[in-house]
Amino acid sequence: MSGLDQAHEHEDANGHAEAGHDHGPGDRDHGDHGHGHGHGPGGHSHGVSADADRRWLAIALTLIGTFMAVEVVIGVLANSLALISDAAHMLTDAVSIVLALIAMRLAARPARGGFTYGLKRAEILSAQANGLTLLLLAVWLAYEAVRRLMDPPPVEGGLVVVTALAGIAVNVAAAWCISKANRSSLAVEGAYQHILNDLFAFIGTAVAGLIVLTTGFRQADAIATLVVVVLMVKAGYGLVRESGRILLEAAPAHVDPDAVGDRLVGQPPVTEVHDLHIWTITSGQAALSAHVLVEPAGDCHAVRRDLERLLAKEYGITHTTLQVDHVQDSLLTVGRAGSDPEDPHCADAHGPVHRQGPHDH
Repeated sequence: MSGLDQAHEHEDANGHAEAGHDHGPGDRDHGDHGHGHGHGPGGHSHGVSADADRRWLAIALTLIGTFMAVEVVIGVLANSLALISDAAHMLTDAVSIVLALIAMRLAARPARGGFTYGLKRAEILSAQANGLTLLLLAVWLAYEAVRRLMDPPPVEGGLVVVTALAGIAVNVAAAWCISKANRSSLAVEGAYQHILNDLFAFIGTAVAGLIVLTTGFRQADAIATLVVVVLMVKAGYGLVRESGRILLEAAPAHVDPDAVGDRLVGQPPVTEVHDLHIWTITSGQAALSAHVLVEPAGDCHAVRRDLERLLAKEYGITHTTLQVDHVQDSLLTVGRAGSDPEDPHCADAHGPVHRQGPHDH
């Protein structure tokens, strides 16, 4: 037996993982192929089709775009900067939906050429753009709100209330449409957060308009806007943080790589796990690679199958590449991967080395 046991992962056009196993010339396990989808923690949900997602997003885009045009006209007639600001916010809603639709189209393209994962991360770029626009819009609205607190302009309260109530209805309908799409996608979630914050903005505008209409307290509009700004910052920061983690190849938030390494090395006859990497390809699609050493008498093929089942069941990770080797006698005595000059594997291991018993992380 050669001691080399390496699993190769291939992505098909639908993004499915297919694992093959190669144990060296003359010792191949031809019948050992795994095929799976992640439906566990962090797994990708396929409960809503891509066509259905695009249909719901298109309906929401139509609602938002139509009402935005009407609101601009009414805002000018009512001399209401609040309504015009809401219309500007709705423009960012429309842009976020368009970005989500474009990202979904790009992500659906099969992997080819230099893009071995396809363009699945287009939706992550879309989510980051949505998060950044929420933060930038929050800065602008905060500036406008502070300016109005110091010098509140006259507002046609009645027209503001009626338009804001109509805006609430439109945003409720748009939010419902987007909630029917697959919100495990960060691009769809970004569009949803835009719509949700616009809904809160309209509620604040309606309350402020009612206060102005009944009491004449014109600063109410600015106070309501500042409340909405806080919600926008929270949503925008969340989108930027989550998309940033994926772009920086961080492990999924619910997965602790050290705990995973300890779990893998605890499976007999595994003696060591190093070069363990866990990252997210796109929303809900985690991937893992690792170099696994097993006892000289261990069955590398069986170990790989057992570890893949464990990762799928306990962590929802099915996109895996495991290189499984027999540990050499020199490694058993020295205890360091790559210390044998004749063993070229992992001369400079990345990350902690996981072994049975207490060890540093």
